[in-house]
Amino acid sequence: MTDLARLLAAGRDLAGRIPHDVIALIARLSIAGVFWQSGQTKVDGFMVTDSAVFLFENEYRLPLVDPVIGAHLAALAEHLFPLLLVIGLASRLSALALLVMTLVIQLLVYPGAWPTHGTWAACLLIILAQGPGRFSLDHLLAPRLGLRPA
Repeated sequence: MTDLARLLAAGRDLAGRIPHDVIALIARLSIAGVFWQSGQTKVDGFMVTDSAVFLFENEYRLPLVDPVIGAHLAALAEHLFPLLLVIGLASRLSALALLVMTLVIQLLVYPGAWPTHGTWAACLLIILAQGPGRFSLDHLLAPRLGLRPA
């Protein structure tokens, strides 16, 4: 084995030792920040802004969704699910909800933004597929609920 091959193998082995718990925590906090910040642009205090409704009426134009209801649901989802991800409660459900939201945005609103939405989806799929990790309320509550920790 060449020196370069040994170096590459050592790097691969080192990267393979990164605990899922750390990866999941970074994924949860990062994607929560993205959606939380988006949610903050839609509210003023506890009220959904007129500009958020305007966006749903004129730019987003989701089929079958009333713009006022859409703006309110988006603002709620972009605050509730990130909060749950940060504390690690109902993490897989929250990741699934935000993944569906990401897919709707990608397919119906901004189809050209696939590099950004792909990054979001990757973070959400890590949480959905592998769980939130040990640094989560889900992990602490699983035994009490008769579940096996992820």
